[in-house]
Amino acid sequence: MLAGGIIGESLAPSPMLATLPITALVVGLAAAAVPVALLIRRVGRRAGFVIGAGVSAAGALVAAHATGAGSFAEFCGATFVMGAAGACVQQYRFAAAESVDARHSGRAVSLVLVGGIIAGALGPEIGRRGRLWFGGEFSGAFLLVVIVQVAAMALLSALRIPAATGPAVSHAQLPFRAFFARKSFVLAVVAAGSASAIMSFLMTATPISMHVHDAHSVDDAGFVIQSHVIAMFAPSLVTGWLVDRLGVRRMMMAGVLALGAAIAAAASAHSLLAYWMGLVLLGLGWNLLFIGATVLLTKSLEPAERFRGQGLNDFTVFSSQAIASLAAGAVLHQFGWAAMNLAAVPVLLLVLALVIKAKPGTFS
Repeated sequence: MLAGGIIGESLAPSPMLATLPITALVVGLAAAAVPVALLIRRVGRRAGFVIGAGVSAAGALVAAHATGAGSFAEFCGATFVMGAAGACVQQYRFAAAESVDARHSGRAVSLVLVGGIIAGALGPEIGRRGRLWFGGEFSGAFLLVVIVQVAAMALLSALRIPAATGPAVSHAQLPFRAFFARKSFVLAVVAAGSASAIMSFLMTATPISMHVHDAHSVDDAGFVIQSHVIAMFAPSLVTGWLVDRLGVRRMMMAGVLALGAAIAAAASAHSLLAYWMGLVLLGLGWNLLFIGATVLLTKSLEPAERFRGQGLNDFTVFSSQAIASLAAGAVLHQFGWAAMNLAAVPVLLLVLALVIKAKPGTFS
């Protein structure tokens, strides 16, 4: 996220396409969501997760070559591959929720997301330290990503969990449209999709707005993104417990309010402090709303439906995120940073209305 927009700005044939590498990553994730869910159902969690890490390492190698060669198309292809690998990572939270009693699913999802604290510290640091290695900008950073993914493969190969299999269910028995007939499933998908879209829309544009438009340094942009990613995941130390204690509806409402505060803070100025406050609140709001929506999703699916339902959810959520990240560059260049923050308000109001109108039984 730190490097993608900056590389896109330098390699893209038009500034309007600066966020296309980030969009390609999210499109890859969305496109792979359903196939990965079905693959994991067939080969098991451990094998699916190891395959995902291997594909991610391959994509990072291509990205390193693309930045050195100055090829925008190749770089977008590389981020697409890395995004597809990310569909495996998205399954971690479902594996955690299914491994514990239903009462503790919120805490299980949260504890998995706590790993993002490491990502928040390590990711931007990899970008900064490897930025100028081997000639091409950020080529070294992607080689460091390869090392990280190889280490992940080693860890995941030692994972010992039962193969993720379920009763055979035909497409005729469980048509995709049947999922969207359930109010709880629709609310979970809309909430998670909106949280991810708003987060991606603003986060993707932040390094470009800070570094290119407002002349903040790459280090400052890296600090803001680092703080944002930590804010996305550090609350997971307590949000799972809060979901279990306070309920899904209240946590989703809190997420909406935090996202509203993020928009207000980010749109208020172009200073480092305004960017930092906006992105930290954006991470917090995403965490609350996304975890609440994930727990609601797990409650809305029967065991025999979980793989198709999870894949359909991730496809819908990350398709929304892909559209948002693609629009981010164009909206930023055409209308500016403050206007693109305000453009997220209608989506947030929609989620707020749906949560308020939902009947109490939707969340049980």
